[in-house]
Amino acid sequence: MSSYNEYFAGRRDEHLNELKEWLSIPSISALSEHKPDVNAAARWLADALTRAGMEKVEVHETKGHPIVYAEHLKAPGRPTVLIYGHYDVQPVDPLHLWTTPPFEPDVRDGKIFARGATDDKGQLFLHVKAVEAILRQEGELPVNLKFCVEGEEEVSGESLPAFLEANREKLKTDAVIISDSSLLEPGKPSICTGLRGLCSLEVTVTTAKTDLHSGLYGGAVPNALHALVALLDTLHDDQGRVAVEGFYEGVPVLSELEKADLASYNPDEKKLAADLGLDALYGEEGYSFTERTGARPTLELNGVWGGFQGEGTKTVIPKEAHAKITCRLVGAQDPQATLDRIESHLRKHIQPGAKLRIVQGEKALAFTCDPSDPMLQLAADAYEEVYGARAVFTKDGGSIPVVATFARVLEAPVVMMGFGLPDENLHAPDEHFSLDNLDKGLLTIVNYLHKVGQGASK
Repeated sequence: MSSYNEYFAGRRDEHLNELKEWLSIPSISALSEHKPDVNAAARWLADALTRAGMEKVEVHETKGHPIVYAEHLKAPGRPTVLIYGHYDVQPVDPLHLWTTPPFEPDVRDGKIFARGATDDKGQLFLHVKAVEAILRQEGELPVNLKFCVEGEEEVSGESLPAFLEANREKLKTDAVIISDSSLLEPGKPSICTGLRGLCSLEVTVTTAKTDLHSGLYGGAVPNALHALVALLDTLHDDQGRVAVEGFYEGVPVLSELEKADLASYNPDEKKLAADLGLDALYGEEGYSFTERTGARPTLELNGVWGGFQGEGTKTVIPKEAHAKITCRLVGAQDPQATLDRIESHLRKHIQPGAKLRIVQGEKALAFTCDPSDPMLQLAADAYEEVYGARAVFTKDGGSIPVVATFARVLEAPVVMMGFGLPDENLHAPDEHFSLDNLDKGLLTIVNYLHKVGQGASK
């Protein structure tokens, strides 16, 4: 790898300037006024892939934002690797909390600051430059390679799933590589082997046709807020378990090996609570923090409101109250079945005199993969040779629906090789990306692609 150390060191400023150019494009997919910028970011990526030596570089228009595809298929008999990422970014609000403007990339303290620096332009940029380096140094790639990059990840767009379904043969691969996650901490790489699924619903409780005077009617008519609070309280038992019948169907029992893996990176829970300003953590009894957040399902209240909320007192009995609920799902839990079970539970427990309106929302399947898969093991080896520490296999509490979609549609292992850090302010002001991980990420990707190619030739 010494020749690649020299190669990347000699081009670091050049690469940083290119990355700054891409980061300066405000490709905010959620805001319609930035559609031209999203298109510009897609074109910039297509040009970068062409310069890197990729072939058949295509920008596919969709009903939403473009999908960029490229391929380099000149390694007969070798595995095929598909790299996924996204070039769209989150909105920048609140703008006044940024130290420097979000689309004027700034390097300071060993980091590059800009919206999209770590999520996901910076991490995706590593793959473009790693491929370019191999082709310039060796003239050929050790594997067959494809890129499939979207511009709707931050808005949970529908274009990519439809594109995958329609192009199964074109996108056929032996592994999908995604760099849109983080190390556990500096110097401690990780590979995520599980992501929780998601489902959501909004609940509205209504009572009388109008708010009522609490002196004239209090104690004699249903109160929408009382009814809602009582209803929500039925969703969990005293041990922190979800009390909805059938909710845990499809939840796998953790093996001793899985428990040991999760325990290997479980934080000091007392310290974590103190860092969060809490007296204690809380959750399903019998499970650690890491088990609760990575391997167990949840049902959370995300918002509850209703009645008078202004200054002072207003003695009314509110006619309606609302709640937003989301669930994180694991294993084989079915999002639609889960929503139906929650709705059935709520309708069964609503107070007499109160009416219930439920609107079901988003649905996403959980993702899980086998850490013993050779493609994941080679990734852990590649990390170890660059970082000096072998990657830990983790389960992430978040949800990235497209990961499960790739695994299902392409029937290939998904290798989540993240190079960000947990504290890099993704989605927040002063988002940044560590230049140390930029340097090491390039070497790790080069190392991994060679290992995959060499593994096939043994």
